[in-house]
Amino acid sequence: MARGVSIKSAEDIEMARRAGTLAAEVLGIIGPHIVPGVSTETLDKICHDHIVNVQGAIPANVGYQGYPKTILTSVNQVVCHGIPSPGKILKKGDIINIDVAVIKDGWFGDTSRMFFVGVPGVLARRLVETTYEAMLAGIRQVKPGATLGDIGHAIQSVAHREHFSVVREYCGHGIGQVYHEDLQVLHYGRRGEGLKLEPGMVFTIEPMLNAGKRDTRQLPDGWTVVTKDRSLSAQWEHMVAVTPEGYEVLTPWPGGTGAYAPV
Repeated sequence: MARGVSIKSAEDIEMARRAGTLAAEVLGIIGPHIVPGVSTETLDKICHDHIVNVQGAIPANVGYQGYPKTILTSVNQVVCHGIPSPGKILKKGDIINIDVAVIKDGWFGDTSRMFFVGVPGVLARRLVETTYEAMLAGIRQVKPGATLGDIGHAIQSVAHREHFSVVREYCGHGIGQVYHEDLQVLHYGRRGEGLKLEPGMVFTIEPMLNAGKRDTRQLPDGWTVVTKDRSLSAQWEHMVAVTPEGYEVLTPWPGGTGAYAPV
């Protein structure tokens, strides 16, 4: 343990890798279904059926702190925790984050990515691509001896270069046999500050960037978080392990990420 942070063995990381790979697979199968006219409820059902009937895994989000669905579907100005609904119909030009978590043999896998519904606007595309670049910049800081501040600084540097803001209320987290372990990965920070990374640490890096100001508010449903100024928001998420040489992405998306090269 490092200041209460779980250090995982090679066997533990293998179990986390299996769960993470399954979570990433769900993002691979749902992509073709994200088209204008589909409801987020339909997307949720497809993911649930795949996790349960194909993977033989458990949808980790169902019932978690009372959450009712399998995936989180955050569209346009929704920052995170959007709840799938039969009344939420995707339309051309929307951007959507699909966030999925599974449990396999007691281990959690957690990942999310952005999708375009048809052709996005110029700002929407730039926001999504910048958020992806920011996540990669954070991941590439991961190595023994680096700090959590190094990760946050790399992410915010990319965001601020493009004049986007970084959401501060939500962050990455430790993960393993517990969904949210006691390790917080802020997506802003200063180099050299914060917890020093050690081999065996496993956590998510999941920056949320807004096209406008960073301020957010939660809707009355108790889950959905939106930008206060109604500007667009985007998020990407990977699970990573600190290795003796650097890092390993435990949630590689099948076939890369469409227009993006695989990590």
